[in-house]
Amino acid sequence: MNLNEGKVLPVDIKNEMKKCYIDYAMSVIVGRALPDVRDGLKPVHRRILYSMQELGLAPDKGYRKCARIVGEVLGKYHPHGDTSVYDALVRMAQDFSMRYMLVDGHGNFGSVDGDSAAAMRYTEAKMNKIAVEMLRDINKNTVDFMDNFDGEEQEPIVIPSRFPNLLVNGSSGIAVGMATNIPPHNLGEVIDGTIMLIDNPESSILELMGHIKGPDFPTAGTIMGLSGIREAYETGKGKVVVRAKANIEEEKGRHKIIVTELPYQVNKAKLIENIADLVKDKKINGISDLRDESDRDGMRIVIELKRDANPNVVLNLLYKHTKMQDTFGVIMLALVDNEPQVLNLKQVLVHYVAFQKQVITRRTVFELNKAQERAHVLEGLRIALDHIDEVISIIRNSKTTEIARNELREKFGLSDVQTQAILDMRLRRLTGLERDKIEEEYNEIMKLINYLNEILGSEEKLLSVIKEELLEIKARYSDERRTEITKNQNEIDYEDLIQEQEVVITLTHSGYIKRILADTYSAQRRGGKGIQAMTTKEDDFVENVFITSTHTNLLFFTNRGKVFKLKAYEIPDAGRAAKGTNLINILPLEQDERIYTVLTIKDMNQDGFLFMATKKGLVKKTPLSEFQNIRKNGLIAIGLREEDELLKAKVTYGDANIMIVTQNGYAIRFNEQDVRPMGRTASGVKAMNLRKDDMAVCMDIAVDDEDVLVISENGFGKRTPVSEYKVQNRGGMGLITYKLAEKTGKVVGATICKIDDELMLINSSGVAIRINVSDISVTSRSAMGVTLMRTLEEEKVVAIAKIPYTEKSSDNDDDADGSDVAVELEEVPVVSDEDNSLNELLERAEEDQDTDDEE
Repeated sequence: MNLNEGKVLPVDIKNEMKKCYIDYAMSVIVGRALPDVRDGLKPVHRRILYSMQELGLAPDKGYRKCARIVGEVLGKYHPHGDTSVYDALVRMAQDFSMRYMLVDGHGNFGSVDGDSAAAMRYTEAKMNKIAVEMLRDINKNTVDFMDNFDGEEQEPIVIPSRFPNLLVNGSSGIAVGMATNIPPHNLGEVIDGTIMLIDNPESSILELMGHIKGPDFPTAGTIMGLSGIREAYETGKGKVVVRAKANIEEEKGRHKIIVTELPYQVNKAKLIENIADLVKDKKINGISDLRDESDRDGMRIVIELKRDANPNVVLNLLYKHTKMQDTFGVIMLALVDNEPQVLNLKQVLVHYVAFQKQVITRRTVFELNKAQERAHVLEGLRIALDHIDEVISIIRNSKTTEIARNELREKFGLSDVQTQAILDMRLRRLTGLERDKIEEEYNEIMKLINYLNEILGSEEKLLSVIKEELLEIKARYSDERRTEITKNQNEIDYEDLIQEQEVVITLTHSGYIKRILADTYSAQRRGGKGIQAMTTKEDDFVENVFITSTHTNLLFFTNRGKVFKLKAYEIPDAGRAAKGTNLINILPLEQDERIYTVLTIKDMNQDGFLFMATKKGLVKKTPLSEFQNIRKNGLIAIGLREEDELLKAKVTYGDANIMIVTQNGYAIRFNEQDVRPMGRTASGVKAMNLRKDDMAVCMDIAVDDEDVLVISENGFGKRTPVSEYKVQNRGGMGLITYKLAEKTGKVVGATICKIDDELMLINSSGVAIRINVSDISVTSRSAMGVTLMRTLEEEKVVAIAKIPYTEKSSDNDDDADGSDVAVELEEVPVVSDEDNSLNELLERAEEDQDTDDEE
């Protein structure tokens, strides 16, 4: 006999897993992680409050051990871990977590520093006064009950919640495939908004925002701007930027920043630790001391500054790099009829008002039934008192209670309830005073019945009851708004605190970068020795140098095809001969990832393309708009093929002629229309068919009336009119552009320039020279050029930067003063050198160099 016959069911494992996971997901969504739109509570919070009421932990009663409360919740309603219940209980007792605490805790319930609460055996709790309003009328059949997990007890599906708790205290939770994050609000504002909606159901969200101005966090802070609030209220999702409240004070000539309020859910201890790390890593300069002076009277973080520090700059750097400015991501997700829905502000209030109409209606029906039952009894007592002699006679002459009951019922037409009330009536009720009390009670009961019938018969009356009770709660528990809201985005722009200056930014092969004022260098005749631009490590050399403005966006393109973005003023400033800061301390570069090219763009919102080239001769262009939002950890700019590297990137506008030059002295000129726009991750198309052992070293935009300036690694250079390079189709072999020889070395760089431009060269020893383009000979494509920079045997020219001519530039001779120049990479203007003579600048530079050598 086969005992298993008929008990094995073939199932599709895919469908079975899908069904089981959906069941699990819905269990988490409905039974654990999301609040109900009606009372704003998750099941665990609802069960905690109901258990506390059942234990009699009213606000006017004594405290009870939290372990007792947790045990009650676990044993009767919530078959989960005790930690989850206690954590929820603790949060409802924390004044920095709940805007209006529902639990009155006694003992250690944690701190804003992240300290955990004491064990539940040590702490005590009872309901707060406002929690009573959440449970008010729960015993008047206002809500439905259901069986608990074992069927031995009954628990409420939802509690009456006599105020909109979902908005007032907010909620956060992570379910399966969804999450909710509803900020807390001011009780008075929410009630005013609810009443407005009751009076005018057609009220718009903007009109409601006239009362509900925005989130009101328990830790206060300042909300920056209204756009995030409006987006959250209109769509159910939005981002609200919250800042700490900080004041700048001056004492004995030194400034200090006093922080008294923090954004919601920010850990104060971790914030202070983060600030200390930033100071240690020199990401924030100007802080001399940091201490926490918080006590029972409030929060107070003191940040003392150095004498020469700008307090506004330091404060805004703190906002930028720490949790002193945080973003609260609003997701107004709640359960509506046990289904998760993202709700806007009006929908939340509409559902709450509809729920309160049900609560008041059910309570009214309950009270009406009770009143009618009492009126029925009082009517029987009135009949008995009107015929008291007959009633006494019937009772006295009856042998049993049942006989008396039957005779009274038949004699006066009474019901069983009325008859029993008469039989239970005491003799003292026969006094005249008691007779008057019964009559008075009956009249009051009849008035109450009429009033309750009016409520049930008129929705307008029903809504007026809701309004009255909401206003009563507002009068008792409302307080002033804590979180300030700035109506306009009055954030201080970091650029406004940085003087716009022309700076030279140098980057070494090993990744050391620094910023220095451009007027440190003066123009020299060709063949000069130059002055020291920076010192480097013994095995390091300068690889990139460019001149730009402090307010410009710097796009850093790595050899792996990623792009990072910084403002020029974010590059650390350093002395002329200083080594600089390693880029790994500024950008999140991976191992063996190096910056190969840097692009400066003033406005990231402009139309146009980023045109990129690789060392293997591939090019591609991508709309600039795809690079507007570059994350801190970078963005993929180009998908590179195996053993290829990104060479250069330029901004184009759809009809530029592109020039590519190789290290073996070849060049090709083609129109960018030959390259169709591609996505960020595309690898591009072939721009030039490279010869063996050759690779591209430069990509630039060719203009007909300008020259191609080619520089070799041994300091030779020449310029040739662009017109000598005919426009070819993309993918050709190119034309000869430089005659290589042993004394010239290979081509190290090239650029398109005008005769009035200037050029900066820098060699592997860190020596820079700035010369006029007009001093460089114009030769044919096949010439090797003239000496531009004298180099020692082991030195090589490694980088060049063009300094475009402006109207302020002058063509003076050697004795001319330092001319005003403008420098740009991708249309970024900068201004002038100081008005010192060339000889004076050279003398000063030589003195500085002697001092550096001695050091």
